[in-house]
Amino acid sequence: MFGCCVAGRPLQTNLQQIDETHAMFELPAAGSINHICVFLLGTVPFPDGYGATVHFFWPSKGFQLLGMLSNDKPSAIFRLRGTFTSQPSHNTLFPAAHPAAAASAPADVTAVLGIAIEPLSTIQSEMAALPSAVARPLPAAPDATLLAERIVKHLFNYVSGFIGGGGLAPDSLVPMSVIAKWYETFTSKVRNAGIGFLENQG
Repeated sequence: MFGCCVAGRPLQTNLQQIDETHAMFELPAAGSINHICVFLLGTVPFPDGYGATVHFFWPSKGFQLLGMLSNDKPSAIFRLRGTFTSQPSHNTLFPAAHPAAAASAPADVTAVLGIAIEPLSTIQSEMAALPSAVARPLPAAPDATLLAERIVKHLFNYVSGFIGGGGLAPDSLVPMSVIAKWYETFTSKVRNAGIGFLENQG
């Protein structure tokens, strides 16, 4: 029902069934894993109202919830390096997996990817509590008012460079070609480097 593929390695088919609702993949040489893709094979869908949570076990650190799969979301890619916490999670979903993931040298650690079939209502609750260390939020967009002020300030500083006296007099005339040139330069900077340069204005 499930498959997984570690980036840069062959597709894994060593799924081990623990019971009717739990299964796991062993991940050898886990210290070198960056990303892993977990997916439904498409042969057997989840029963109505069910999905699966995906958990990552690192020896001595316990299981950590990575995310979920469902009939509407049959695959997911997870970044493993640097995303799991250093504290045990007390997750007891996969007690049988612990002996199979005995610690050794860091590069040779065998980790475990656990899959638990659960009701979607339970999964949604678990996903809502997913630690930010795993589900990294996208950076917040700048406040629209602040961003607008910075853009106007950038325009003012640019146009001021074409006026004598170091500033704009109330009735100064600025050719439209100057505004057009500012617009071209401004949009080019945004496309190439984002809006970070606006924060560096004097």
